[in-house]
Amino acid sequence: MTFNKTTLSQYLNQANTVLDFILNFLVKETNKEGQISVSKLDQHQVLASDCVWIKSELVTASQVVEYAARLGGELEGKLAMFYVADALNDVASKIVPHISKTGLAHDFLGKTIWDNALIDFVNETLSPSFFEPLAGLIENRKSGGEYGLTEDQNLIRDTFKKFAEDQVMPLAEKIHREDLLIPDSIMNGLKELGCFGLSIPQQYGGFQDDAKPDNMGMIIVTEELSRGSLGAAGSLITRPEILAKALLKGGTEEQKQKWLPPIALGDKMVAVAVTEPDFGSDVASMKVSATRKGDGWVLNGVKTWCTFAGYADTLLVLARTDPDLSKGHKGLSILIAEKPRFDGHSFSYDQPNGGHIEGKAIATIGYRGMHSFEVSFQDYFVPAQNVIGGNAGLGKGFYLQMAGFAGGRLQTAARALGVMQAAFEKALQYSLERSVFGKPIGQYQITKYKLVRMAAIIQASRQLTYHAARLMDQHQGVMEASLVKYYASKVAEWVTREAMQLHGGMGYAEEYAVSRYYLDARVLSIFEGAEDVLALRVIARTLLEEKLK
Repeated sequence: MTFNKTTLSQYLNQANTVLDFILNFLVKETNKEGQISVSKLDQHQVLASDCVWIKSELVTASQVVEYAARLGGELEGKLAMFYVADALNDVASKIVPHISKTGLAHDFLGKTIWDNALIDFVNETLSPSFFEPLAGLIENRKSGGEYGLTEDQNLIRDTFKKFAEDQVMPLAEKIHREDLLIPDSIMNGLKELGCFGLSIPQQYGGFQDDAKPDNMGMIIVTEELSRGSLGAAGSLITRPEILAKALLKGGTEEQKQKWLPPIALGDKMVAVAVTEPDFGSDVASMKVSATRKGDGWVLNGVKTWCTFAGYADTLLVLARTDPDLSKGHKGLSILIAEKPRFDGHSFSYDQPNGGHIEGKAIATIGYRGMHSFEVSFQDYFVPAQNVIGGNAGLGKGFYLQMAGFAGGRLQTAARALGVMQAAFEKALQYSLERSVFGKPIGQYQITKYKLVRMAAIIQASRQLTYHAARLMDQHQGVMEASLVKYYASKVAEWVTREAMQLHGGMGYAEEYAVSRYYLDARVLSIFEGAEDVLALRVIARTLLEEKLK
């Protein structure tokens, strides 16, 4: 079989027809006076969750098909075929528990997802006669396909790949095992490379073209740094990215001039304080308060999972500036709180006027290097000019935060790519070197299948990430960013698990980096939008609302 874009696109259209049918059923079940009822949607959580997963697979599949058609290479085309077949097989099985509930007719399914030609394609493509030669191509090239980047983008990738291999990888295991703070050698090196200014316009000291946003640079850099280490490098620019996006969307010109240049230079280190112990992703219910006092505000309450809050000197704090809880997210604003830098796993600071802040690092199984803190504010003073947007920004914190988090979700997909790529490379290398029962484990059929599936998933996820980045350059792509964050984070667990499994007992040993990749991958589905909340409250709800229009 050879790659045929028209045929693959037709099969994906047939699968999308089934998904549309199910989504229309959900719209009828959840529509209340022309709006999607969250309480009614909650009665169909399993079905809605499966729809989101199917949607993420099909959107990813469409992008890997476009990529393969554009590049025209044999390896790229066969990986795309394998991914499409794997996705279609999964979609066909996902719908089975919902056939009776949704009213899917067998004759309709026979013309779409159970179409004979589609089934034949899946059977042939997922057979050993297809994936074993494909595994040979991967082994010969020691690659899961070209990335599809421009010359300039490849130059960026090569620069940060070299930095990750020379500066990050030699320190990554020590940082992880001893739960150390990222060393100055890494942070200073990234400053010199301009890493912190990737998402900031040139007029504010960054590298973005003032007239043309470019999220691809941030994506490429994040993947390569995460390939070196998720916690010690790949996540360093996430928090500056979130604050910068919030300032660019809603900050005053004076605030942009004050904060963006030092952030771009890496002179200001940023942490984000949004999550609270009792509310997690339920932002609208948050209670950390900001009360007017003199020429500013005082913060009171506790935030948690504030990554890098110890070393950071600049905190983005989402706080309730309107004490009326009935206003929900409309009572929230973003304040920029400043503090001294601290090393270690705890800190405490008293302001001259009596305000107090303290934090204690939360012990975690992975994602080490930045430390995630629980932070307590006690009458902690923030000047009025540090409210993003000034008086006009009061009550708009939720929306400004979401502008930042859309970019954060896209970047999380890139972080997942880096972790997956690192795990895949280690698995491929080990499979060629390790012999069991008289031959390298890479020669066994199950190993070939796993390596092919890893390569296909990673490349497909990468291409959807690139697609979402290009859309965000046009001030679109919020849905695609959410989908790829959800999907890439989820499959990263499978990829790293199987990479670890191929190492056998050594995969469980700290001696091999693959154990770190597995631990790090687990956090990806939790931060920047917890998996089920992102699926049900954001993606599913948006998909249904679009159907109502």
